[in-house]
Amino acid sequence: MNAPHPSLLEFPWPSPPPPGEAIEVASGVLWIRMPLPFALDHINLWLAREPDGRYTAIDAGYGNDATRAVWERHFTGTLGGAPLARVIATHYHPDHLGNAAWLAHRYGCPVRMTQAEFLTAHAIIDQRATHALAETCALFVAHGVSPDQVRALHERGNAYARGVPEAPRTIERIIGGDVIAAGSHAWKVIAGYGHSPEHASLHSADARLLVSGDMLLPRISTNVSVWPANPEDDPVGRFLASIGDFLALPEDTLVLPSHGLPFRGIAARVAELRAHHAARLSELVDALVALKRPASAAEIVPVLFRRALDLQQTFFAVGESIAHLNHLARAGRVDRRVDATGAVRFVA
Repeated sequence: MNAPHPSLLEFPWPSPPPPGEAIEVASGVLWIRMPLPFALDHINLWLAREPDGRYTAIDAGYGNDATRAVWERHFTGTLGGAPLARVIATHYHPDHLGNAAWLAHRYGCPVRMTQAEFLTAHAIIDQRATHALAETCALFVAHGVSPDQVRALHERGNAYARGVPEAPRTIERIIGGDVIAAGSHAWKVIAGYGHSPEHASLHSADARLLVSGDMLLPRISTNVSVWPANPEDDPVGRFLASIGDFLALPEDTLVLPSHGLPFRGIAARVAELRAHHAARLSELVDALVALKRPASAAEIVPVLFRRALDLQQTFFAVGESIAHLNHLARAGRVDRRVDATGAVRFVA
């Protein structure tokens, strides 16, 4: 969801590293960027140089040939032929986990990630436990998505499995509060919720760095959606609570986000995100009041997203609309109604 451009953030680098090149953002911590086949066309990955000359990769990029070709350039150039010691995945989304198993196989190294993210990846690849495409289509039908759009979503197939051709079969589990080594720094795991089941951000107090993953982005608000496994969940509330944990970090902390440029100004960005969501929630209430009738989440999408959306964007926009309406229902600002056919509608 679009958010206002922040005005109180400091961006130490005006532009990202070119494909196949790296920028050292702190002692032994390198920033590399990989392509994505979406409107959001890039992801930032991070490499931490180990004392023995190996590297830790934080996130792995989308699992396709284009990304792997850029990785090959880094293997010989940025890494200088040095192997990876481990891969850390902040969460299960394909731009983060897509090449984790591929990298682990190549170097015989472990993958570290949280348990919920690991299990979710396998559930979606295997289409199990309400993580199947048919379940998502049914959720979207219940929330008013048109038959043509649902058909297009179904015909697209398991897009997740295309971005994550193979998920790691085993992991070294991390949980919030753990302190783990990556490079020459110690990193505390900060668990985050709302964007994904158990997102892991990493904070290094000595290096004054926060690998925020998708939990704190400088230019956009990360997607917070409802999915079939938790149809009445409140990921908006979980997200807003989670980003509050970042306020305990020093203000001079350099944030290393998955999308956009590294920045300083955590408190300002958290305040802007909270204000942004509050404004959009109020706009949703106003829109429902103006309609004077129950409305579906699909009808409300244009209130949150004021631009044309492709199929990929629509997929996330509907999930985000449901999430915001569920949040309002939890707060008692709207009523959530389900009729005899299973259709879900919201009314002011």
